[in-house]
Amino acid sequence: MSDFFSNYHNEVVNSLIVFGIFFIIQLAARLVIRIIGNSKKKHVGRAKLVGRYITVSFLLIAILVEAYILGVGVTDLALVFSSVFAVIGIGLFAIWSILSNVTSGIIMFFSFPYKIGDKIKIHDKDYEIEAVIEDIRSFQIHLRQDNGNLVTYPNNLLLQKPVTLIKKDAFDK
Repeated sequence: MSDFFSNYHNEVVNSLIVFGIFFIIQLAARLVIRIIGNSKKKHVGRAKLVGRYITVSFLLIAILVEAYILGVGVTDLALVFSSVFAVIGIGLFAIWSILSNVTSGIIMFFSFPYKIGDKIKIHDKDYEIEAVIEDIRSFQIHLRQDNGNLVTYPNNLLLQKPVTLIKKDAFDK
């Protein structure tokens, strides 16, 4: 065991530094997201969801740096990542609408002017939906109509259609 640490002392120390920095950066990013969520009065669950997306992104970057520290060559990393991204690209092309909805959910967290409890009207050329925002999720928004029906509306369509605010926080009577 002592031979391992004597042979790989620099790699172990550098790995601890990388994951320490990763931990600090992801904590800071989650704190900033929580502050933004509180300042814009966003639901706590939404801030946690966006925080998870940021953590996964930073973790992938940390793993890339870790592979380089452990001696994987740049050309080898380029080959692996180009292969992985080709497979992911083909897969995401097949499910592009899911990726579009997740991206729209993140955009809605930072710049969507409506929040849970607001009554809105979505103007679509085929039909109009007037309902209270019950929940905003990764892929869709849950809307509760006056008659009690639950409507799930995709996030990407919500950003593409005109929306009118009817009543702020309709849950407060």
